Amino acid sequence: MQEGMSLMQLTRRGMMAGLLAGLAAPALAEAPLTSPLPRRRGDGGATRREAVGTDRLIAAAKLGGTLGFVLADAATGAVIETHDPDAPQPPASVMKSLTAAYALDRLGPAHRFATLVLATGPVQGGVVQGDLVLAGGGDPVLDTDMLGDLAARLAATGIRGVTGRFLLWDAALPRMERIDTEQPDFVGYNPAISGLNLNFNRVHFEWRRAGSGKWQLSMDARAERFVPPVTLARVSIAQREAPLFTYKGGPRDEAWTVASAALGKGGARWLPVRHPALYAGEVFRTLVAAHGIALPEPDLAETRPEGQVLARQDSAPLAEILRDMLKHSTNLTAEVAGMSASQAATHRASAFAMREWAKARHGIAPVIADHSGLGAASRISAAQMVRLLVDVQGGALPGLLKEHGMHDDKGKPIKGHPVRVRAKTGTLNFVSALAGYIEPPGGRRLAFAIFAADAERRAGLSLSERESPPGGEAWNRRAKVLQGQLITRWAQLHA
Repeated sequence: MQEGMSLMQLTRRGMMAGLLAGLAAPALAEAPLTSPLPRRRGDGGATRREAVGTDRLIAAAKLGGTLGFVLADAATGAVIETHDPDAPQPPASVMKSLTAAYALDRLGPAHRFATLVLATGPVQGGVVQGDLVLAGGGDPVLDTDMLGDLAARLAATGIRGVTGRFLLWDAALPRMERIDTEQPDFVGYNPAISGLNLNFNRVHFEWRRAGSGKWQLSMDARAERFVPPVTLARVSIAQREAPLFTYKGGPRDEAWTVASAALGKGGARWLPVRHPALYAGEVFRTLVAAHGIALPEPDLAETRPEGQVLARQDSAPLAEILRDMLKHSTNLTAEVAGMSASQAATHRASAFAMREWAKARHGIAPVIADHSGLGAASRISAAQMVRLLVDVQGGALPGLLKEHGMHDDKGKPIKGHPVRVRAKTGTLNFVSALAGYIEPPGGRRLAFAIFAADAERRAGLSLSERESPPGGEAWNRRAKVLQGQLITRWAQLHA
């Protein structure tokens, strides 16, 4: 390999323990307008006996703040039971369900994202007479192994070099340095977004003890088969206890410092990348070098160059990507799916376009600040969410939702329970959301949404408390127990 760069073969393995990381979230924003309940057919209302049982569960949870839920027949839209149904709440990651419905409707479940290698001139003797272009199509799940396969396909064409530049085109989607501006710099779930993404736009940082007060540090773009080193992002040790990380970004580099007191004997974690296209370009350059293809340092192309397609990497179908997004709650995937569906020029315009789609297609008007639910400004009511779930219950979304299962009174999953629950969870500090479908064996499918938030406690958190707020874990545990109790009641009474 050239320039001292090496590739390593990997087997599947678990990740090493990382530094402290938590969910830092901003205070709640002002609530939006409410929306009507889903279609009510027949009586559909809860009896007084049922309401008393629900009130008892809510009181026992001692959540404070606002709780809203709606239960409806998924096939007919008939409302069965409600509690404060029009209360606007932050949806957290339940927003990803709405984004998935939007992307499926606008792009279709078979949509694939393509990453291309283009030549702007003819190929003579294995050399491109012009520029070589790595053109991103927004693929949110492109990883180093897939990029390595693309490099192998390029090598199979006989290409060995270029006379011109190595260009990167990432303008298929708007560029964003981060999803939410109020998150800490170092959290990997708040990466940059562009039309050329790699490894969820995260770089792997690893450290090992190398003697008293010394550590070996490395940054790489690892996947399962390849571990190319990365120089775009670098890290150095600072003799301090806090903060854990500092970040300073330049036009073509990203410099981190890490507190020596946090390193211990060794470990690893993923850090976000703010220059995703340059990151992908560096990794691709390393991967093709292993095949004897010499490329110059990459540059960004502001307009999409025209040229011959030499190689391409197609993603899995959108439905598969969305299933993984809903299972693992990947913020980058949600933002890419939403912006690809809207084709809007800015992130803000894309969020507005999804709101307009929800209004036109489903008769609801939630406040949408992003496509992932990472920010705190979005608002949706239980009534609005159930209206959406009822409208799309005959499509692909129900089958893509994660198997949530039934839970006992302590919130633990019950294995082998005959009732199926497919749902999306959402969690922020003093925010807990759950929405999806209850499917009893031989019974009718039920659509439900449960949103709980204690806005006052959330707003009162200091910046230092947001990673691990006092009482936050216990509050979240009680919220999840309540969710399980409500679902158990509904499955028993209304199946």
